[in-house]
Amino acid sequence: MLAMTMMVRDEADVIAATVEHHLAQGFDHLIVTDNASTDGTREILEEYAQHAPLTLHHDPEHRKQQARVVTSMAREAARMGATWVVNGDADEFVLPVDRSTTVAAVLAAMPTSLRAFTVPVVNMVGPIAETGSGIGRLRMRDERSLEALQAAGVLAHPTPNAIHVGDPEVEVAHGNHFTSIEQHGEVPDELALEVLHLPWRSATQFARKTENMGRGYEANPQLRPSANHHGMRDWRRMRAGVLLPFLALRMPTSDDLAQQGFVEDDALVTALQLDGVRPGLLAAALADGEAYDDAEIERLRALAHVLSPLDVEAQRDIVVLREEVDDRNTRLYEAQQRIQQLEIALGVAAEDGLRERIALEGAVVDARGQADRARAELAGVQQALEALEAQPVMRASRAVSRALRSR
Repeated sequence: MLAMTMMVRDEADVIAATVEHHLAQGFDHLIVTDNASTDGTREILEEYAQHAPLTLHHDPEHRKQQARVVTSMAREAARMGATWVVNGDADEFVLPVDRSTTVAAVLAAMPTSLRAFTVPVVNMVGPIAETGSGIGRLRMRDERSLEALQAAGVLAHPTPNAIHVGDPEVEVAHGNHFTSIEQHGEVPDELALEVLHLPWRSATQFARKTENMGRGYEANPQLRPSANHHGMRDWRRMRAGVLLPFLALRMPTSDDLAQQGFVEDDALVTALQLDGVRPGLLAAALADGEAYDDAEIERLRALAHVLSPLDVEAQRDIVVLREEVDDRNTRLYEAQQRIQQLEIALGVAAEDGLRERIALEGAVVDARGQADRARAELAGVQQALEALEAQPVMRASRAVSRALRSR
């Protein structure tokens, strides 16, 4: 049995295509958790649950709990008898490198002695549109050099995804990229798989995804994404009202696509030319919005180039302040631990002698003072960080944008 898990939120533009694709690739069962979608995703999945081998769960909590939820679904797949489990996202399409076969045929031949293995993830890019899944529009494999990627505002190519044998005790972490099951051996060349990824399908989808991610981290402050986390940088840009210009840097124009680093691949479009389990839902997912013309993309890029120095400077300051926050948190924790140790010692000393108790009481007062100072410093640094992340200076972009439009 071949199973796939997905945790999804607000993916109505693409989720029907994702479900249809993987059913056509031979997956026996899909286990999907809808994370309180409000755009129609849940209703689409409910229809598939009635007509296809799909188990649908609902999770209303928005606290970046993906690792826990995906781990639970992967274990559920194991209990259902899955030989292999693929943990995916709504914007990821698994395909064999040998397009003449299917994922099911490849994994049926895959030695289970491997236990787990990773597959490369390839971003599919093309012109930006305001809406739509982008399946017919994003036909170019992004194989740009790391230098070219970073010049476009993308930190790196995607991290490979992990596929693993069914195991009722598996742990899945960091999205779908890591698993507790160790790999034993190498995947035979003829059984290679890859994932075609549509991370930037439209301006509307990208803004929605960025906001959902940012609010999820804000609702779960014990999760600490890196100060260089690309999604958090986009969240800051979104709050400053300048997300779209930075998206335009990532998406190629017609001239860009003619340069090195982009390779056409219509495998996904070809694979989805099928009747489908729910043809109407699939047709809606394959419909697409009108792409921005090159002139509009260049105008947006011009705004991003004006803002980039401010963005880079702000990011450096954020990294410094985040390090200060971590330092103050460490000092506060150490002071609190010291207080606990002294209070325990004070309870014992109360029975042994007045002099030792007085000395310990003084030490407790001193430790509490240190904790109070660390707490106050932490509050001050956090306030500075919040003010910086709000980036009021970048709101000047609206004036810059108006000026560029008037040229």
